[in-house]
Order: sequence, then structure tokens, then C-alpha cells
Amino acid sequence: MIQQKFKIMKRTAKAFWQGDLKTGHGSVSTQSQVLDQAQYSFNTRFADGIGTNPEELLGASHAACFTMAVAYALSQQEFYPGDLNTTATVSLDMATSSISMIELEIFATPVEGLSAEKFQETALQAKSNCLISKVLTGVQIELTVHYQ
Repeated sequence: MIQQKFKIMKRTAKAFWQGDLKTGHGSVSTQSQVLDQAQYSFNTRFADGIGTNPEELLGASHAACFTMAVAYALSQQEFYPGDLNTTATVSLDMATSSISMIELEIFATPVEGLSAEKFQETALQAKSNCLISKVLTGVQIELTVHYQ
């Protein structure tokens, strides 16, 4: 009998902050260096400053995870996925200081032999199986599918 060893993968991100909330500033970096001291501040989070913010990064993470989950689910069904483009819109409720909703919207090119109904079902399952969706228990996640 072959024993399967499970590997724990770890990914690292770092944040730096200097100063108070309103006039301070910081940077975020990722292990892959795709983000390398990307700036963030009060204005990038709550106004229109240049830089990133935690909600935007969460949206990017969720869109990427969900899209990969759709591709995986289609592959498991022996379909070769066409183009998959997902937008994640994160709603920050300022009254409750919480993330109230994430809206996922996927645009997919048709796959030969795959009906719109089956794609919709696959996308819904992928939304549930996406690791980021699982972490976001308690956050309303809406899905809109465009498959034409």
C-alpha cells in the first residue's frame, strides 16, 4: 500500500505601515514579488488615492481562485475550458465596518458540447469549492454567469 503524504503549502505576504491612520502610509509585498512594496494608505482604501487596498487584494484573490476552480471543474468533466474572465466586486459596508458582499461575474467563451445550464451548474459548484470562498464563510457571495 502506498502512503500518500500531504504537503502543506505556505505563501507569504508582508505589510509595512508608518504613521497614524489618516496621514500614514504603507506598503505590501508578496513572496513571489509580484507585489513589491505596493503602496497603500487611507486614501487608497477610502478615497481615490493611487495604490492598492485590502479589499482590492481580496477581490483579486477571490477572482483568481474562483476562475481556477471553474477551469479545474471543467477539466474534471473532460472539457477544455475556453477563455474565463472573472471580476470580483468587494462591498465594504462602512456602517458596520464589514465586508457585506462579494459579487463574482464570470464571462466564459463557449465550450463545444457544454450547455449553458451545465456551465452554470459547474460555476456554482466552483464558487462553493473555491478555497477563498470557503474562508469567507458569513460573507454573501453572488455569482453572475455569462456564457454565450
